[in-house]
Amino acid sequence: MRNLNLDQLQTLIAIADLGTFAAAAQALHLAAPTVSLHIKELETRLDATLLVRGRRHAELTPAGRALVDEGRKLLLASDDLIELVKRRATGREGVVRVGMSAGVSTRLLPLMLETLIARSPGVEVRLEALGTGESIKRLQAGTLEIGIVASPQAASAEVKMIPWRNDPMVAVLPSSWDPPEHVTAEWLVSRRWASFAPATQMHGLISSWFAQAGQRPRPFLTMSYPGALISMAVASQSAALLPLEIVDEQQLPEHLVIRHLSPALMRPMAIAHRVAAHPNPAVESVLSVIAEYGN
Repeated sequence: MRNLNLDQLQTLIAIADLGTFAAAAQALHLAAPTVSLHIKELETRLDATLLVRGRRHAELTPAGRALVDEGRKLLLASDDLIELVKRRATGREGVVRVGMSAGVSTRLLPLMLETLIARSPGVEVRLEALGTGESIKRLQAGTLEIGIVASPQAASAEVKMIPWRNDPMVAVLPSSWDPPEHVTAEWLVSRRWASFAPATQMHGLISSWFAQAGQRPRPFLTMSYPGALISMAVASQSAALLPLEIVDEQQLPEHLVIRHLSPALMRPMAIAHRVAAHPNPAVESVLSVIAEYGN
C-alpha cells in the first residue's frame, strides 16, 4: 500500500472538526469537488469507509475516528519535522564541536557562549580542551568542527585558518622582587619563572624570546593551566609568563604586579575550521560569534 497523503489526511480532520464537507473546503481554501476527491482516494487507499454523510453533517465511522485521532499526531510530527529542517537550514539548531587550547581566555568563553545562546538558542556547543596539534588532527579527521589554535599553522586543503587574536605576553611577579617597568630576558634569566608545557605554542614563543637575547634558560616549572601558573606567583615561588588577556581576568592579590616584556612578545591565535562543500549553518553561526571576540 502506498503511503498516506498528508493533504488528504488534513482534509479528513477538517471535516471531523467542522462537521461538513463545505466548511472544510472553505477552511482549507479547496474546491468542494477536491474535498470529496480527497476522501474518496483516502478510503480507496485504506479500503475502509471513513465518513458517513448526513443531511446536515458528516459522521466519522470507527475507522475514520481512529484515523483522525492518530492522524493528528502524524500531522503534528510532520510540522515538527519541517520546523526542525528549517532550524537546521538557517543555523538555528545543531551540535558544533569546538576545540580550545588552555590559553584561551576564560573571560571571553562565557561571553561568546552567551552571545551564541541569545542569537541561536538551538545551537549546542560541545567544548573540548585540546592542544593545537590535536585540534588540527581532529579537524582533518572530521571529529571536530572548529578549533581555536596557535598561529601560524601549515596550510591544509581540509582546514581553513582565520586570524583571531594577537595578545601581548606579560610577566606576573611578586612586587617584592622590585621588577623594572619592562621585564627583559636578561633581567628574568637569573630569576625563577614558569610557563606552559614544552609542547605548547607559548612555551615555544617564550623560548624564542629568550633566544633573541642570547639566553637559553630552562623554566623553573611548566604547567598546563594559567591559574596554576599564577598560583606560583601568588606564593612568590616564580614569575608567570602569560598572555595579558588571561591575566586581566584574574583577581590578582596586591603583592603581585604585571609587567610587559621588552622587547614585546605577542601570542597569535587563529580560528580553524573544516572546509566543507556544503557549509553547515550551525557551524557558520558559531564561527561568526567567535570572530566578533577577536582583536
